[in-house]
Amino acid sequence: MEEKMKKILTIAVLAAASVCAARQTHPPDLKLDNPPKLQDGGSFSMVVLGDPQTYVKNTFSQPIFELMTAWTAAHKDALKIKAVLCTGDLVERNDTPTAFAQFRGDANGNAPSFAQWEFVARAFSRLDGEIPYVLCTGNHDYGYESSENRQTRFGDYFPVSKNPLWRDCLVAAFPNAEGKMTLENAAFEFFDRNWGKILVVSLEFAPRDEALEWAESLLKSEKFKGHKAILLTHSVLRVKKGLAEIMEKESYKLLPCNWGAAVMEKLVRGSDGIKLVVCGHSGDPSRMAAMVEYKNAKGAKIPIVMFNPQAVGGWHGNGGDGWLRIMEFMPDGKTVSMRTYSPLFAASEKTQHLSWNRDADSEFEIVLE
Repeated sequence: MEEKMKKILTIAVLAAASVCAARQTHPPDLKLDNPPKLQDGGSFSMVVLGDPQTYVKNTFSQPIFELMTAWTAAHKDALKIKAVLCTGDLVERNDTPTAFAQFRGDANGNAPSFAQWEFVARAFSRLDGEIPYVLCTGNHDYGYESSENRQTRFGDYFPVSKNPLWRDCLVAAFPNAEGKMTLENAAFEFFDRNWGKILVVSLEFAPRDEALEWAESLLKSEKFKGHKAILLTHSVLRVKKGLAEIMEKESYKLLPCNWGAAVMEKLVRGSDGIKLVVCGHSGDPSRMAAMVEYKNAKGAKIPIVMFNPQAVGGWHGNGGDGWLRIMEFMPDGKTVSMRTYSPLFAASEKTQHLSWNRDADSEFEIVLE
């Protein structure tokens, strides 16, 4: 009996140590001068992860993205994180069987597609059972190189059973182009006493008419018509010559589809529920984020917020310097504070002074109408 009790105590200690390790927010001997915290104790937050593809395609940069998901899990209580949103392009190549750089001789990574999918699924496993996350698919998540068709391995690596917390918030889904019920088109419900019910609707890259019609019907239904909705889809804005604009058309072979302008016209324009659009896809070494206001049919301003740091260190750099977006939903029920933080820079006394990006694209407030 005594030996059995010792084993039980040992297991308990190891389990406690594991939990403590999961909650470690920064190196123990590092004193952060400006640690992330909510600006108002009555707020909650959602964290946005920009396109992971450039972290994922190179084995040397993959740990940076896992640092980001581990950091997010560790801060779920301090930042009252209700959800993590990811803007798509989870991998660089959906279904290329060999290491791409060896296969093509270019700079697009040394990890074959299956290894990219395995890694990104593992990185998000840091959040499984900790925080619900909502993913949208990007152009690189389809076809062979980039959206030649709608075949994707997304559902194989992110099945509905992956994160047990989805059981409490996943409220609707719509079949993908292959007729499979995946999370490519899905809706997640959250609640806050100041904000009421929030619906995050995620749509496939360049969504088909059927997907847009499903989302429209969902938002107008009796069950969800009073919710404040956030639309998460990969491609809406682009940065061109330093200016942000809604994309009218793209050159991918994927058909049938709707590009950014059509998504806004067919779904957002006539919706009373959509208050915010979050996207990624575009980016530039000089500008990793942008915001454009779009007016719906009733004249309400709908912010379109693009966040995609993948090119800030060069298109074939380390993936994005660890930048993530903290969206703090203030207790007035209408204001969202946007801040941009890098756990990578914060992990060393030599670089922690760089851990907050303070430019106008990275730190601002929006008021949802």
